[in-house]
Amino acid sequence: QLQLVESGGGLVQPGGSLRLSCAASGFTLDYYAIGWFRQAPGKEREGVLCVSSTAGSTNYADSVKGRFTISRDNAKNTVYLQMNSLKPEDTAIYYCAARRAYGSNCSGLRWYDYWGQGTQVTVSS
Repeated sequence: QLQLVESGGGLVQPGGSLRLSCAASGFTLDYYAIGWFRQAPGKEREGVLCVSSTAGSTNYADSVKGRFTISRDNAKNTVYLQMNSLKPEDTAIYYCAARRAYGSNCSGLRWYDYWGQGTQVTVSS
């Protein structure tokens, strides 16, 4: 009943852009922190970005600084990940995760209660 669904993934050329969406069902995101994570084949899942319940953002991965932006639209019950200047090493399954929170900070991977099924992002020419 409580569900997160990612969308917007696909195949893009290096240097291109994608916007991923994370839509919540069964609950509202107003008082949740939302994190974006990714997992490449053979690698552990890593944090990308997080947006807090007060819309403050936290960078998990230095590799995406200046290229990726997280935002939330509480009215649409959706969180977005805008990805620009994509590189082949960004290829991964991207997941969103949620944790109820009231502060302006985010925490690590194990902190989140709800996870989406992931959406594949492939960066290749």
